[in-house]
Amino acid sequence: MYWVYVLQNPAGKFYIGQTDDLDLRLHSHNRTDKTGGKFTRKNGPWEFVWSEEHPTRASAVAREREIKAMKSARWIQKHLLNGRVPTGRD
Repeated sequence: MYWVYVLQNPAGKFYIGQTDDLDLRLHSHNRTDKTGGKFTRKNGPWEFVWSEEHPTRASAVAREREIKAMKSARWIQKHLLNGRVPTGRD
């Protein structure tokens, strides 16, 4: 299984991604070393606020692109989080 996910940091910024291992991916985003992942490393800590399961990587990538195309935190709040304030991993 694959997942599309939305992370949020304490400043309210969102990050959208896809993976086949949610826990490992969150750990990767929250690491503090100096290699790779500059945006998430510099803007964390992150927590899951939404996720959606997909049967294939292709469908997860397509959904990730669809969400990223919205380019709007307001759209994420309204359509994925149903207007609620995120409290952690869904």
